[in-house]
Amino acid sequence: MGAVAPVERNARHGTTRVATPFYAVTPFTMLDFPDRIACILWIAGCNMRCGYCHNPQIVLGRGSIDEDRVIEFLTRRKGLLDGVVFSGGEATSWKHLARFAAQVKSMGFAIKLDTNGLRPDVVQCLLDEQLVDRIALDYKAPRSHFHKVTGVTAYSRFSATLDLLCTQGKILFDVRTTVHTDLLDEEAIVAMANDLFQRGYRGVYAIQSAVIDPDRPTLDGLAAQSRPLDMERLRNGSPLQLEFR
Repeated sequence: MGAVAPVERNARHGTTRVATPFYAVTPFTMLDFPDRIACILWIAGCNMRCGYCHNPQIVLGRGSIDEDRVIEFLTRRKGLLDGVVFSGGEATSWKHLARFAAQVKSMGFAIKLDTNGLRPDVVQCLLDEQLVDRIALDYKAPRSHFHKVTGVTAYSRFSATLDLLCTQGKILFDVRTTVHTDLLDEEAIVAMANDLFQRGYRGVYAIQSAVIDPDRPTLDGLAAQSRPLDMERLRNGSPLQLEFR
């Protein structure tokens, strides 16, 4: 993947951001962008610290693929791919995302964004500039559990993004929650489903179980879940259609 990437330091927040943004490229997927044959661009770095995260190398690591190499890759894939997924890490934490998305869009690719919602300003920009065709939003936890699950106290920023998406009416968006039952119980998940419904969301709400595998360490090294979810209780309590993954 090349030499160690240069980094930029943000003196105000004391954080380190990658100047070479892309950790990896998945060259082909028919699962991550509905109705599209796509690739995934994995952007290094994240503004959350979810203990069950199965991509700690991307969250904590540095990028080693620069923009030019990605554009070269996409140029070779014209006619073979019709979509590009920006994922991570957290794609919206890269300050040049909108500019680069515009370049990808100009090449004729549809764009999907996977996001945790902590940058409503970036999501608004992408919508305003018509740079995104679909969004998958990770609803990590209700306010009462948000810090415990994500490691940050930024629920209000996530909430702003959720409100934005529920009222925009321009593009399709999906909502999903990853569940580790030591962190979230059925009551919390039903509370999130009701919150989504009250904000006007009428799509499918995807519930996916946290993957705990000795060969794939998580960010906080969480143990396997102590119990499975009570799916019947969730179905009975949710006003939305649930999809279990």
